[in-house]
Amino acid sequence: TSVKAPIEFLGVSNVIRGAVASWAKTLATELGPFGITVNNVLPGFTATDRLDKIIAGKASRAGQSEEQAAQIMKSHVPARRFAQPEEVANAITFLASDKAGYINGINLPVDGGRTKSL
Repeated sequence: TSVKAPIEFLGVSNVIRGAVASWAKTLATELGPFGITVNNVLPGFTATDRLDKIIAGKASRAGQSEEQAAQIMKSHVPARRFAQPEEVANAITFLASDKAGYINGINLPVDGGRTKSL
């Protein structure tokens, strides 16, 4: 979701993801006439090994337990939980299906409502 709102301590990732989103929008415009759609899925906090490392880093910097750090992160998500990887995969599967054939050039947050921008 750093495409829409940069995430603290992920500077390089924020920049690269923004560039990829811009490239995808360019491709969506260029390839749309050929029936090819290009979209981005913007996962929020997803229960992965990478999220575990982010939580550990936050906990270390704040002098708190990893469970406390995770609870604070969840408190910023209206759904009050982390996504399961399958939930992100479901969005990707839909966008890759024929049912999403007229969806092109979008950035779809799959973040439990955490991203504050529209």
